[in-house]
Amino acid sequence: MRLSDNEFQRIYKFLKARYGIDLSRKKEIVNGRLGNYIRNGGWRSYSDYMDAVEADRSEKLEKELVNLLTTNHTYFMRESEHFDFLRKEVLPWLKEKEARKKDLCIWCGASSSGEEPYTLAMLMKEFFGLEHKDWDTKILATDISTEVLQQAIAGIYTKEQVAPLPAQWKRRFFQELPGGEQYQVTAELKKEVIYRKFNLMEPFPFKRKMHVIFMRNVMIYFDDVTKKQLIQKVYNVLEPGGYLFLGQTETMDRSNVPFQLIQPSIFRK
Repeated sequence: MRLSDNEFQRIYKFLKARYGIDLSRKKEIVNGRLGNYIRNGGWRSYSDYMDAVEADRSEKLEKELVNLLTTNHTYFMRESEHFDFLRKEVLPWLKEKEARKKDLCIWCGASSSGEEPYTLAMLMKEFFGLEHKDWDTKILATDISTEVLQQAIAGIYTKEQVAPLPAQWKRRFFQELPGGEQYQVTAELKKEVIYRKFNLMEPFPFKRKMHVIFMRNVMIYFDDVTKKQLIQKVYNVLEPGGYLFLGQTETMDRSNVPFQLIQPSIFRK
């Protein structure tokens, strides 16, 4: 099945308009990921498929399109320097700052299959120790892909996936499943993460400001204009003194937002 230039433009413009995702230079990826799916679904062409997507009021086909064309590669302890900085610098500051309310607002804006928010939740449990019961450190974890959110909520990972975690975390926060090849996040840890489907291009609905935002390895999908708009929205919902973590290969144009660069990929309002 051949993907014509006009069909490709229709697909990437659809995703750009609705999700900010810029695939304008990734025709081969679009073709490779959609070709068999469209053929197996019984559509005669990419145009027929997009007609069906746009006519589907349930948005089921649109959600599947997003799932197919977004990469959700992540793993436990990814870019571990960020978690070290959070433990040593950010959490001591927040513990003192919020000593009266004991309520932290932390948002993981590209949660994927759950490794990042669960890592954050384990870190919170370890940092606060016996005092954790007195604090609300629940993490909001969002993603546009319903497929990976379902994986995250299930919280089941292979032995290889949990291997990078500290041994004490694996013992405390995971249950080994029959066969010994998979582990599941405990109910205790699951309670610490709230998963929601959310499109970063929509208005941010938060009633309260965030103390910490992890927005790692998501802006690679956006063009420069969309990145600037997203960074401005993130800045607006951060508490004064709040921290933003980007992926270590990502950069930020700070010409329009007065973020302070703390170290590469870590910024403060």
